[in-house]
Amino acid sequence: MNIYAEFAQKMLPLIEASSLLAGVDADTRAKLPLDRIVVEPPRDVSHGDMATNAALVLAKGLRQKPRDIAEAIAALLSDNAAALNVQSVSIAGPGFINITLEHSVWQSIIGEVLHNGKNFGRPDLGQGEKINVEYVSANPTGPMHVGHCRGAVFGDALATLLSFSGFDVTREYYINDAGAQVDVLARSAFLRYREALGENIGDIPEGFYPGTYLVPLGEQLKDQYGSTLLDMDETDWLPLIKRAAISAMMDLIRADLEKLGVAHDLFFSEQSLTQDGHDRVAEMIDDLTDRNLIYRGTLPPPKGKLPDDWEDREQTLFRSTLYGDDVDRALLKSDGSYTYFASDIAYHFDKYKRGFNLMVDVLGADHQGYLKRMTAAVKAISAGNASLDIRFCQLVNLFRDGQPVKMSKRSGNLVTLADVVEEVGRDVTRFIMLYRKNDATLDFDFTKVLEQSKDNPVFYVQYAHARTHSTFAQAVEVFDEKILDDLDQVDVSALTDASELALMRKLAEYPRIVEAAAKFYEPHRVAFYLNDLASAFHGHWNRGKDLPQLRFIKDDNEKLTRARLALVLAVQIVLRSGLNLLGVDAREELR
Repeated sequence: MNIYAEFAQKMLPLIEASSLLAGVDADTRAKLPLDRIVVEPPRDVSHGDMATNAALVLAKGLRQKPRDIAEAIAALLSDNAAALNVQSVSIAGPGFINITLEHSVWQSIIGEVLHNGKNFGRPDLGQGEKINVEYVSANPTGPMHVGHCRGAVFGDALATLLSFSGFDVTREYYINDAGAQVDVLARSAFLRYREALGENIGDIPEGFYPGTYLVPLGEQLKDQYGSTLLDMDETDWLPLIKRAAISAMMDLIRADLEKLGVAHDLFFSEQSLTQDGHDRVAEMIDDLTDRNLIYRGTLPPPKGKLPDDWEDREQTLFRSTLYGDDVDRALLKSDGSYTYFASDIAYHFDKYKRGFNLMVDVLGADHQGYLKRMTAAVKAISAGNASLDIRFCQLVNLFRDGQPVKMSKRSGNLVTLADVVEEVGRDVTRFIMLYRKNDATLDFDFTKVLEQSKDNPVFYVQYAHARTHSTFAQAVEVFDEKILDDLDQVDVSALTDASELALMRKLAEYPRIVEAAAKFYEPHRVAFYLNDLASAFHGHWNRGKDLPQLRFIKDDNEKLTRARLALVLAVQIVLRSGLNLLGVDAREELR
């Protein structure tokens, strides 16, 4: 129930049938941007309950002053006040129309929330359409660091949000297990294997992975192979250790993700693209070749200073510029092996063949160059039938009391995801990671995120939810358990105080917020909303301290108490729903 969208749906036919459009020819009518007319909460609550930009949108097409159009629409709304439950209409600025509704409209929201429960605010944007959300996809070379943590939380919350909104979501992790970095990992593990056999390996060589997380793998290799690997050539022991290392690192990564409450439906191996006699990269190249999208040619040199290894040579190129890329892209290296880009295209081609016309990749900030080439590639491999939306997660700066946090010894040079979660907990980590838009840098202060104050949003929201439970417990003490029966049937018409109505209006915003968050892939909107709802609830609670007549529980008035408990239950349901979307526990009590 998006009350703002519903009002717009009632208002637009009135405008189209009014004298405002009388005499307007069909061609002009067809060009009017009616889809840009929105009804939304006003920025200033003193202006009313709703605001619409209808006059500003129509002004150019109708060749009239926005203010004149606004006056005509205001009169139209006033004439239909009873049908629209409008109490008053006013005009502000150049032509914004502010609308105040009857109290009954907002009071009805309580019943809507209680009737729909966990489904309140659930949009049907997806209508069952399949969508693939790929996130984290960290190289299997060690424990996950705090940068991965943000991408994991964002991707997981986005997937939950899209699932809640009617999409058939697959959560996917792409294992980059075919690159040179995995060879480096295997050689680093071989050092730890030699160390486990009693050898003094000295300092870890430059370019190897120095973290102590490889020590247990060295012990495991010793137990499995004894000293036999020492007698082998590298060409023989490298694939053995590589398999063991990848398996061990993925176990480590899964354990880290579990700490964060993140689980994927599918782990897709890059190696599998060319294994078991099935070369899906070659299949992709053949498909593009058949459509004249592959050719032999040369590329212009990079802008700026030329690299020392620059070669002006003929290459196998993909015509990515036909689909919006800056330059065409090479698919084969000089030794005939596939480029990373070729494997990435083949991977997304595989997604497309699995039935995903909608794909979302969540990447780190250092992958900005990936945007144009991969969106172009997905257009090409799907002949324009599929789309790829890439979301970047900016850096996380860690502080303690305002001072930068030192690096982790375990990872060698990075603060790990486990370090963060073990210190502040899963709920705090997830909420704070989502309490800022994904493409903005995030400052994470270990001290501040654990403060029990209104300045700490995760505490503030969870405290609001816990307060709803304490309110019910207190009501049962004053009356009995029957006080909570059938609250969805309660008459709430007596709830007319300004802060009670403000709470109802805030509850009414939830469906609109969830729909926008899912539509624009922005789960932070839910986190912001929850903080606002918590603020409204705490504010009303605090008013009750000074004004006893506003307290939720009136021991001399059971009917009014039940009406107010219905409002509290509606707040609880929406808080819990929003927290669930973010993957954060809705606490019944805080200690």
